[in-house]
Amino acid sequence: MKAIINQLNPMSWQAFKSTLEENPGLHLQFQYAAGKFVDRSFHITEIKQAPIVSVDCGGVMNSWTEIIVQLWEPPVSETEHSMLVSKALKIVDLVEKSLPLKPDAVVKIEFGNSKFDMRQMYPAELLPEGDSFIVNLAADFTQCKALMRDQSCGTGPAAASCCGPAPEKEELQAASADGAACKPGSGCC
Repeated sequence: MKAIINQLNPMSWQAFKSTLEENPGLHLQFQYAAGKFVDRSFHITEIKQAPIVSVDCGGVMNSWTEIIVQLWEPPVSETEHSMLVSKALKIVDLVEKSLPLKPDAVVKIEFGNSKFDMRQMYPAELLPEGDSFIVNLAADFTQCKALMRDQSCGTGPAAASCCGPAPEKEELQAASADGAACKPGSGCC
């Protein structure tokens, strides 16, 4: 089964896990850039469940959960070692005994090495190929949630709804040095 994921609709934990369960005997590989793979001797060091609560530029509160699978390459490649999908699923089972993972959470893979700054990426394509199960990763991206709600982000006629320029402040009149403008009952104080 080949699965291609749209970044605006990232893969859920349940869909990711189910696809792994369909391919237990394959060697798990992660491609983080064109032709660049996480070393086959990688380890899954932790699986994090991160609830996110934010307020966007339009003042709207948002919340979602991310499941972050962290990968680590040992300093010396263990050429005889390669993680099977079934081993990764055993790690998932161990994690889920202590931490029930939300099935609808967004999946991200966290990885970095000496040639690639650590970052979180989306599984963009899941591809069984020969004896391997390849997870092609796509960069995370920033987005404007106001635009996703068909509002403005500082442009167009609805600019005031989000990120627009602040309204101009009314200019204050300076009081005269003799205090004549600020007498009791004058309304200045």
